[in-house]
Amino acid sequence: MRQPRVFRFLAAAVLCAAASDVWAQETLKVAVGQRTLWDTSVSELGQRGGIFKKHGLALDILYTQGSGETQQAVIAGSVDIGVGVGVMGVLSAYSKGAPVRIIGTEVNGAGDLFWYVKGASPIRSLKEVGEGKTIAYSTNGSSTHGIVTAFIKQYDLKAKPIATGGPPATLTQVMSDQIDVGWSAPPIGLDLLDQGRIRLLGTGNDTLFKDQTVRLLIATLPTLQSRKAAVDKYIQAYRDTVDWMYADPAALKIYAEFAGISEAMAKRIRDQFFPKDAIEPDTIKGFDVIVKDAVALKFTTSELTKAQLADLIRIPPR
Repeated sequence: MRQPRVFRFLAAAVLCAAASDVWAQETLKVAVGQRTLWDTSVSELGQRGGIFKKHGLALDILYTQGSGETQQAVIAGSVDIGVGVGVMGVLSAYSKGAPVRIIGTEVNGAGDLFWYVKGASPIRSLKEVGEGKTIAYSTNGSSTHGIVTAFIKQYDLKAKPIATGGPPATLTQVMSDQIDVGWSAPPIGLDLLDQGRIRLLGTGNDTLFKDQTVRLLIATLPTLQSRKAAVDKYIQAYRDTVDWMYADPAALKIYAEFAGISEAMAKRIRDQFFPKDAIEPDTIKGFDVIVKDAVALKFTTSELTKAQLADLIRIPPR
């Protein structure tokens, strides 16, 4: 009779310990623009690798079709943190009075974003995307929206920009001739490029966005006021995850499983498209130029002042 009591006692102790572990973790809701991209997978990989748990956080991750949707979710208070939000969209929202604040850089440079046509398309360059043609971006205010706007201004294009959502949906529209020029990011489309079924026209680095901060980590001012400690922990765990993603082969394995690709492809994506310093969250590049470009591309009506930038940028110190 004593033995079952011992087992029941041990089982109860295990359950209490598990419950205590869950209660000790604080939950943050995180919206991420585009699923399975290397740079947007930091939160996912850090969660799967146990890094956020070490910092006392449990992430509830929501994936969106682009940074426009992500930013809307943050501003609406549906989530605490937005990942991969286009810099021009953030500047536009802030200039209009939205309570968005920058808590980190998501990616610097835009070489990972590429625009393409079907292999049989007569279009050979971005300059040939003329009147009557369509060119894709994900959502309004996204980094791809900013780049397409820059393409149109830079090459004086008469093409019509169309919001097509994420890379898979965009690819379907290109291959079914609904859109002339699509956009994508690795891993989606790399195999088709290798096979010649689609053909590269250009990347985001062919515009003014080269060597500039392109996508951001954001929260709202009310969130920073009410949950500053949790946001600080998130950014520190994010930093630790980036370090781990470039140091431990286990991170490549977890990413490959998450993205549904081979480990060799995972390594190619990381090493070819994302040098480590491109996704470290602490450095914002080129903001003195970005605020001017935001006006030139009509995302803001005037340049943000130094005081406004100091209010906007709230990256937690190391």
